[in-house]
Amino acid sequence: MKKVLVATVKPFASEAIEQMKAIVEAAGFEWQLLEKYSDKAELLAAVADANALIVRSDQCDAEVLNAASELEIVVRAGAGYDNVDIETARERGIVVMNTPGQNSNAVAELTFGLLLNLVRNGFNGTAGTELLGKTFGIMGYGNIGLHLYRIAKGFGMDVTGCSPTLSPEQAKEQGIRYADGPIDLFSSSQIISLNIPSNHETRGLINHHLMMMMPKGALLVNTARKEIIKEDDLEKVLEEREDFCYAADVAPDNRDVLEQRFPGRVLFTAKKMGAQTAEANINAGTAAASQIVGFFQKGDTTFKVN
Repeated sequence: MKKVLVATVKPFASEAIEQMKAIVEAAGFEWQLLEKYSDKAELLAAVADANALIVRSDQCDAEVLNAASELEIVVRAGAGYDNVDIETARERGIVVMNTPGQNSNAVAELTFGLLLNLVRNGFNGTAGTELLGKTFGIMGYGNIGLHLYRIAKGFGMDVTGCSPTLSPEQAKEQGIRYADGPIDLFSSSQIISLNIPSNHETRGLINHHLMMMMPKGALLVNTARKEIIKEDDLEKVLEEREDFCYAADVAPDNRDVLEQRFPGRVLFTAKKMGAQTAEANINAGTAAASQIVGFFQKGDTTFKVN
């Protein structure tokens, strides 16, 4: 009997767990749950005989993967999978999947929550600005980008998209402006949402030069990964431009410095919470469970990332 382990420091919602368990057990597989573990040794012991593993932001490094001698598949419940050691998984013949699209609307809604907080000065009673008519740039036009586009158009914003997966023809069909690379996007967008993965091409991509290119009244929102921004450059831009604001649910390491030096112009959530909604929690969890069942029963590797 295949054993499916769900190991999460940050637990799924109880409803999500119930539905995931039902999917796994209905397929005839064994269910195991490890939540809120405080020591990596607990995870290493739990994965020892697991055939499948579902995680959220938990670190699946080489030590974890090598401790799982029976492991055949890891599913990251969410879009980003940089917490999984892809190279070790490949060497071990372990399939790695993500669940793209399941958290997308939640992340998009959070983006606009952060935007509204900043443009309305933290709702402190002073006059702010409106989103209507502003240029909104989407960097990384995938599942989240599509939801951002829908919401932005509802606010009456002019949308620009920039992504390796977006062609000028697709942009025209959707009624958005096509940006031919980061320079084009940053120089033409007052407000930008970052929705790109963290990899060797994107780490440190958002630098002083790009941020300084943004038009007056610039507002940058990052719900992706903190590593894509050069933190020293961000501090320098905030110092040089009083009109520049930054919001993120992936707070930089120099968060305390930025909050102290630039009050009202930076905004950070308590933790990464783009996917922290009941709906996204259930969607990502049940998708992960279903993908594991499909993999074992049909050999389905639709969302394989390695």
